Amino acid sequence: MSRQRASGRLLLLSLLAALLFSLAPVPASLQPLRPFWLALVLCYWLLEAPEMVGLGIAFITGVVADLIFGSLIGEHAMRLTIFAFIILRFRARLRFFPLTQQALAVLVLLFNDRVVSLMIRGVIGEAWPPASFWIAPVVGAFLWPWLFLLLDDLRLKLRGSPG
Repeated sequence: MSRQRASGRLLLLSLLAALLFSLAPVPASLQPLRPFWLALVLCYWLLEAPEMVGLGIAFITGVVADLIFGSLIGEHAMRLTIFAFIILRFRARLRFFPLTQQALAVLVLLFNDRVVSLMIRGVIGEAWPPASFWIAPVVGAFLWPWLFLLLDDLRLKLRGSPG
């Protein structure tokens, strides 16, 4: 039971770290390079521990992100729920891809998230974003293998720890 509790703490801490990375100030010139950290961290947990994370956690995380970022209530919730649904639907295949192929799959998922974001922007009447809007998914896919290995290492160390 304590190992599951430790994994739950790691899940919570990793989501909190993703929120903090998303809130960290960066120069305006680097803002388009900021990956969707919450989606990347959720992707890891959905692939490796789906019994701990599901659509509900993705939705709740999205609502918290909406409140923290001051965005339209439900925007991140909808985006992360759609993201989580697709990952859970194709989990059996994605999980056994080599990290390079997983990174390509994550790239497609992050581009899909951008399309959903554009649809939401269109509904509320926001202007079309600049071309740099499409850079962040590429950065996220590039970071995916390292994020996966880091979280996997932390999770496996917790699993191997006594008691």
